[in-house]
Amino acid sequence: MTIAGNAVTDHDPDITVVVTCYNEEALIAATLANVTGALEAVTCSYEVIVVDDLSTDNSVARVREYMLAHPSCPIRLKANHKNRGLATNYVDTAFEARGKYYRLCCGDDAEPKEVLAEVFRHIGRADIVIPYQSQHEVRGKSFFRRLLSNSFTFLVNIMSGYNIKYYNGLAIHLRYNVMRWHPGSYGFGFQADMITRLLDQGASYLQIPSSSIDRKGGSSSAMTLRNFLSVGHTFLELAIRRFRRLLYDRTLPKPREITE
Repeated sequence: MTIAGNAVTDHDPDITVVVTCYNEEALIAATLANVTGALEAVTCSYEVIVVDDLSTDNSVARVREYMLAHPSCPIRLKANHKNRGLATNYVDTAFEARGKYYRLCCGDDAEPKEVLAEVFRHIGRADIVIPYQSQHEVRGKSFFRRLLSNSFTFLVNIMSGYNIKYYNGLAIHLRYNVMRWHPGSYGFGFQADMITRLLDQGASYLQIPSSSIDRKGGSSSAMTLRNFLSVGHTFLELAIRRFRRLLYDRTLPKPREITE
């Protein structure tokens, strides 16, 4: 693993955005432009950590070119020497970050600047800021992928006892919570795992409408044996935690929803 970066300010920033990248040479520069543009539009202090997960294309070169062209942007590049996967990169980078809040952005330029700015405007309003989207508002998402996503959300809510509108919308968390309550599963369901863990601890949360562009096309990386096993593990964890909560943890504070 190698790390390089532009200068950052002396004080800890309001938020760290980790941008994960795997073979995104055509889209990573646009992603960084949208992320930094959105953060500057809401006038919060920030740092961006790009994690390249052993890309086989020129993604690393594109990131370095962007950093050289924008020396005032506090961007660091973390180039893995081993492919570690999205969830592992997300959790591990939280321990190297400096921001009070923490958010994942994928390197495929799925979120326009205006959408990101609207999400970032809610920093600090709750322990968890959860973007949700009508499945019809995700451009490029097939009917099958919409059905899969809706079914996943429905089942997580049944298993956990909560009523969250969308679990895979890249929430803003307190970075401490990511380090303390990081998921026990590292596949498709890792975000649902972490959100429900925090709700079990009485975290406050705010759900906000959002939108994105699905660039995966007709195929889905979620349809793999590894992810099926991971989702099964997530559901088992949710069921065990809910059972334990009902029997032993009735004194825990209830999660509090913040409304607009």
